[in-house]
Amino acid sequence: MNLFWGVIMLICGFFFQPPAGAGAESVKLPPPALKGTVSVEAALKARRTVRHFASRSLDLPQVSQLLWATDGISDPRGLRTAPSAGATYPLEIYLVAGERSVKGLAPGVYRFRPGDHTLELTLPGDHRVQVAQASLNQSWMATAPVMVVLAAEFSRCTARYGQRGLMYTHMEVGHAGENLFLQAEALGLAAGIVGAFEDQRLHRTLGLPREHVPLLVMPVGFKH
Repeated sequence: MNLFWGVIMLICGFFFQPPAGAGAESVKLPPPALKGTVSVEAALKARRTVRHFASRSLDLPQVSQLLWATDGISDPRGLRTAPSAGATYPLEIYLVAGERSVKGLAPGVYRFRPGDHTLELTLPGDHRVQVAQASLNQSWMATAPVMVVLAAEFSRCTARYGQRGLMYTHMEVGHAGENLFLQAEALGLAAGIVGAFEDQRLHRTLGLPREHVPLLVMPVGFKH
Protein backbone atom coordinates (compact mmCIF):
# COMPACT_ATOMS: atom_id res chain seq x y z
CA MET A 1 0.00 0.00 0.00
CA ASN A 2 2.83 2.42 0.83
CA LEU A 3 4.42 1.69 -2.56
CA PHE A 4 1.07 2.33 -4.28
CA TRP A 5 0.63 5.76 -2.70
CA GLY A 6 4.25 6.60 -3.36
CA VAL A 7 3.72 6.01 -7.08
CA ILE A 8 0.53 8.10 -7.02
CA MET A 9 2.36 10.99 -5.38
CA LEU A 10 5.15 10.82 -7.96
CA ILE A 11 2.61 10.93 -10.80
CA CYS A 12 0.79 13.89 -9.24
CA GLY A 13 4.07 15.69 -8.72
CA PHE A 14 4.95 15.19 -12.38
CA PHE A 15 1.65 16.43 -13.83
CA PHE A 16 0.91 19.22 -11.35
CA GLN A 17 4.12 21.19 -11.27
CA PRO A 18 3.82 24.76 -9.94
CA PRO A 19 4.15 27.58 -12.48
CA ALA A 20 7.68 28.64 -13.42
CA GLY A 21 9.05 30.99 -10.77
CA ALA A 22 6.29 30.13 -8.26
CA GLY A 23 8.84 28.67 -5.88
CA ALA A 24 10.92 31.85 -5.90
CA GLU A 25 8.93 33.47 -3.09
CA SER A 26 11.59 36.04 -2.27
CA VAL A 27 14.54 37.47 -4.20
CA LYS A 28 17.23 39.27 -2.25
CA LEU A 29 18.32 42.36 -4.16
CA PRO A 30 21.93 43.58 -4.29
CA PRO A 31 22.55 46.55 -1.98
CA PRO A 32 22.05 49.93 -3.66
CA ALA A 33 24.98 52.14 -4.53
CA LEU A 34 25.12 55.38 -2.56
CA LYS A 35 27.41 57.25 -4.94
CA GLY A 36 27.05 57.73 -8.68
CA THR A 37 28.78 59.43 -11.58
CA VAL A 38 25.90 61.67 -12.74
CA SER A 39 25.05 64.84 -10.82
CA VAL A 40 21.52 65.70 -9.78
CA GLU A 41 21.73 68.76 -12.03
CA ALA A 42 22.71 66.68 -15.06
CA ALA A 43 19.93 64.17 -14.41
CA LEU A 44 17.37 66.97 -14.06
CA LYS A 45 18.48 68.57 -17.32
CA ALA A 46 18.41 65.30 -19.26
CA ARG A 47 15.22 63.78 -17.82
CA ARG A 48 12.47 63.26 -20.39
CA THR A 49 9.48 60.94 -20.63
CA VAL A 50 10.40 58.13 -23.06
CA ARG A 51 8.00 55.91 -25.00
CA HIS A 52 10.43 53.91 -27.15
CA PHE A 53 12.71 51.31 -25.62
CA ALA A 54 15.56 49.19 -26.95
CA SER A 55 15.31 45.40 -26.84
CA ARG A 56 17.85 45.01 -24.03
CA SER A 57 17.64 43.30 -20.68
CA LEU A 58 18.31 44.94 -17.35
CA ASP A 59 20.37 43.34 -14.62
CA LEU A 60 19.43 42.85 -10.98
CA PRO A 61 21.72 45.63 -9.64
CA GLN A 62 19.95 48.12 -11.94
CA VAL A 63 16.55 46.94 -10.74
CA SER A 64 17.75 47.14 -7.16
CA GLN A 65 18.95 50.72 -7.62
CA LEU A 66 15.72 51.81 -9.33
CA LEU A 67 13.47 50.41 -6.62
CA TRP A 68 15.61 51.73 -3.78
CA ALA A 69 15.64 55.21 -5.32
CA THR A 70 11.89 55.13 -5.80
CA ASP A 71 10.95 54.47 -2.19
CA GLY A 72 13.64 52.45 -0.44
CA ILE A 73 15.05 52.69 3.07
CA SER A 74 17.66 55.45 3.32
CA ASP A 75 18.03 55.82 7.09
CA PRO A 76 18.56 53.43 10.01
CA ARG A 77 15.32 54.77 11.52
CA GLY A 78 13.39 53.36 8.57
CA LEU A 79 12.97 56.64 6.72
CA ARG A 80 12.76 56.41 2.95
CA THR A 81 14.02 58.14 -0.17
CA ALA A 82 10.62 59.77 -0.85
CA PRO A 83 9.08 62.10 1.77
CA SER A 84 5.89 60.89 3.41
CA ALA A 85 3.38 62.78 5.57
CA GLY A 86 3.98 61.71 9.15
CA ALA A 87 6.18 58.84 7.87
CA THR A 88 2.98 56.85 7.25
CA TYR A 89 4.36 55.44 3.96
CA PRO A 90 1.16 54.50 2.14
CA LEU A 91 2.94 53.59 -1.11
CA GLU A 92 3.41 50.03 -2.35
CA ILE A 93 5.84 49.42 -5.21
CA TYR A 94 5.43 46.55 -7.68
CA LEU A 95 7.78 45.40 -10.42
CA VAL A 96 6.36 43.87 -13.60
CA ALA A 97 9.20 41.92 -15.25
CA GLY A 98 8.95 40.36 -18.70
CA GLU A 99 10.39 37.17 -20.16
CA ARG A 100 14.22 37.48 -20.22
CA SER A 101 13.81 41.14 -19.22
CA VAL A 102 15.99 41.02 -16.12
CA LYS A 103 19.02 38.74 -15.98
CA GLY A 104 18.54 36.16 -13.26
CA LEU A 105 14.90 37.08 -12.56
CA ALA A 106 11.91 35.00 -13.67
CA PRO A 107 9.06 36.88 -15.36
CA GLY A 108 6.33 37.95 -12.99
CA VAL A 109 4.78 40.62 -10.83
CA TYR A 110 6.88 41.28 -7.74
CA ARG A 111 6.15 43.31 -4.63
CA PHE A 112 9.09 45.39 -3.44
CA ARG A 113 9.76 44.97 0.26
CA PRO A 114 11.82 48.01 1.35
CA GLY A 115 12.42 46.72 4.89
CA ASP A 116 14.73 43.91 3.80
CA HIS A 117 15.27 45.13 0.22
CA THR A 118 13.73 42.08 -1.43
CA LEU A 119 11.27 41.21 -4.18
CA GLU A 120 8.34 38.95 -3.37
CA LEU A 121 6.84 37.10 -6.33
CA THR A 122 3.07 37.65 -6.25
CA LEU A 123 2.08 36.59 -9.78
CA PRO A 124 4.27 34.52 -12.15
CA GLY A 125 4.41 35.14 -15.90
CA ASP A 126 4.94 38.02 -18.32
CA HIS A 127 2.03 40.44 -17.87
CA ARG A 128 3.38 43.48 -19.71
CA VAL A 129 0.96 43.21 -22.64
CA GLN A 130 -2.01 42.89 -20.29
CA VAL A 131 -0.84 45.95 -18.33
CA ALA A 132 -0.56 47.92 -21.58
CA GLN A 133 -4.06 46.80 -22.60
CA ALA A 134 -5.45 47.86 -19.22
CA SER A 135 -3.72 51.21 -19.78
CA LEU A 136 -6.06 52.14 -22.64
CA ASN A 137 -4.13 49.94 -25.10
CA GLN A 138 -0.89 51.93 -24.96
CA SER A 139 1.11 49.20 -26.66
CA TRP A 140 4.44 51.04 -26.40
CA MET A 141 4.50 50.22 -22.69
CA ALA A 142 4.96 46.51 -23.34
CA THR A 143 8.25 47.13 -25.19
CA ALA A 144 9.95 48.16 -21.93
CA PRO A 145 11.69 45.27 -20.13
CA VAL A 146 10.10 46.25 -16.81
CA MET A 147 7.32 48.40 -15.46
CA VAL A 148 7.29 49.88 -11.98
CA VAL A 149 3.78 50.23 -10.59
CA LEU A 150 3.25 52.72 -7.79
CA ALA A 151 0.18 51.84 -5.75
CA ALA A 152 -1.19 53.15 -2.46
CA GLU A 153 -2.89 51.85 0.64
CA PHE A 154 -4.62 55.13 1.48
CA SER A 155 -5.77 54.07 4.95
CA ARG A 156 -2.23 54.27 6.30
CA CYS A 157 -2.30 58.01 5.74
CA THR A 158 -6.00 58.77 6.19
CA ALA A 159 -6.00 57.01 9.58
CA ARG A 160 -3.90 59.91 10.84
CA TYR A 161 -4.92 62.80 8.60
CA GLY A 162 -8.48 61.98 7.55
CA GLN A 163 -9.52 62.90 4.03
CA ARG A 164 -6.50 65.18 3.70
CA GLY A 165 -4.41 62.02 3.72
CA LEU A 166 -5.67 61.34 0.18
CA MET A 167 -3.98 64.53 -1.02
CA TYR A 168 -0.82 63.75 0.93
CA THR A 169 -0.63 60.30 -0.68
CA HIS A 170 -0.96 61.75 -4.17
CA MET A 171 1.81 64.20 -3.35
CA GLU A 172 3.96 61.30 -2.18
CA VAL A 173 3.52 59.27 -5.36
CA GLY A 174 4.73 62.31 -7.32
CA HIS A 175 7.90 62.45 -5.23
CA ALA A 176 8.54 58.73 -5.71
CA GLY A 177 7.91 58.93 -9.45
CA GLU A 178 10.44 61.72 -9.84
CA ASN A 179 12.95 59.72 -7.82
CA LEU A 180 12.56 56.89 -10.32
CA PHE A 181 12.92 59.24 -13.29
CA LEU A 182 16.16 60.73 -11.98
CA GLN A 183 17.69 57.40 -10.96
CA ALA A 184 16.89 55.92 -14.37
CA GLU A 185 18.62 58.85 -16.04
CA ALA A 186 21.66 58.49 -13.78
CA LEU A 187 21.92 54.80 -14.74
CA GLY A 188 21.78 55.53 -18.46
CA LEU A 189 18.21 54.24 -18.62
CA ALA A 190 14.93 55.92 -19.48
CA ALA A 191 11.43 55.90 -18.06
CA GLY A 192 7.91 56.67 -19.17
CA ILE A 193 4.94 57.51 -16.98
CA VAL A 194 1.29 56.49 -17.34
CA GLY A 195 -1.69 57.52 -15.27
CA ALA A 196 -4.34 56.66 -17.86
CA PHE A 197 -5.68 53.19 -17.18
CA GLU A 198 -8.84 51.32 -16.23
CA ASP A 199 -8.43 51.12 -12.49
CA GLN A 200 -10.23 47.84 -11.80
CA ARG A 201 -8.86 46.10 -14.88
CA LEU A 202 -5.28 47.01 -13.99
CA HIS A 203 -5.89 45.97 -10.40
CA ARG A 204 -7.09 42.53 -11.55
CA THR A 205 -4.27 42.17 -14.11
CA LEU A 206 -1.65 42.72 -11.42
CA GLY A 207 -3.44 40.54 -8.86
CA LEU A 208 -3.13 43.28 -6.24
CA PRO A 209 -4.58 43.03 -2.73
CA ARG A 210 -7.96 44.77 -2.47
CA GLU A 211 -6.57 47.72 -0.50
CA HIS A 212 -3.69 48.48 -2.92
CA VAL A 213 -4.84 51.09 -5.46
CA PRO A 214 -2.60 51.60 -8.53
CA LEU A 215 -1.74 55.26 -9.16
CA LEU A 216 1.11 55.26 -11.69
CA VAL A 217 2.77 52.84 -14.10
CA MET A 218 6.32 53.67 -15.14
CA PRO A 219 7.90 51.55 -17.93
CA VAL A 220 11.71 51.51 -17.68
CA GLY A 221 14.46 50.36 -20.02
CA PHE A 222 17.21 51.49 -22.35
CA LYS A 223 16.49 54.28 -24.79
CA HIS A 224 15.77 53.15 -28.33
